[in-house]
This record gives sequence, structure tokens and C-alpha cells, in this order.
Amino acid sequence: MTTSPVPTTSTAAVLHDVRAIIAEILDTASDPQVLQIEPETALIDDLGLESIDLVTIGGMLTERYGDRVNLAAFLAAQDIDQVIAMTVGSLVNFVVGSAGGDHDPER
Repeated sequence: MTTSPVPTTSTAAVLHDVRAIIAEILDTASDPQVLQIEPETALIDDLGLESIDLVTIGGMLTERYGDRVNLAAFLAAQDIDQVIAMTVGSLVNFVVGSAGGDHDPER
């Protein structure tokens, strides 16, 4: 029986994955500006993501990291201002913390 390798859940690896997911959603995989996405980049204000995009991101993260990474449940526990202010870094920390990686509290 073969099993899929567990993805690396270091902060750097998850940040790389989140950048790739955002690039795919924004359909800008070839745009060099996407590589400029930093942990402090706001998902909604800076990138213009919408709620449906967050649903898509959640599904892609669950597919990659497993059911413990449930973005919908995480967002449901936040108030609207927290969701609007969510940054790439806070998303990365959520994934790392949920998947059991090396979470960076500074982000």
C-alpha cells in the first residue's frame, strides 16, 4: 500500500504553497508581482480576494494538508473585521498550526 508523502509544514514551505495557491486563484502565475506577496500582505485589501476565493483557498489547503486545515471553521470563529484584515502571514500561521508545523508567532 502506498501513501502520499506528508507535505512539509515549515513556515517557509507553507508560505511558498500559499503564494502558489493565490497565484492560481488570481490567474497570475506568470506575473512576477505575485512573488512579491509578503506575510503582511492583506488577502482582501491588498490582493482583492473575495469570499468565494477564500472558500477556494480553504479547499486547496485541505486537499494539500488534510482535514485538520479547515479554513471555513477558522474563519467562522473570526469576526468580520478579523476576516477582512487577514494577512498572508496569518493564513500561513493558521495552516502551520493546524497541520502541526513550526508556527511563527510574529506573523
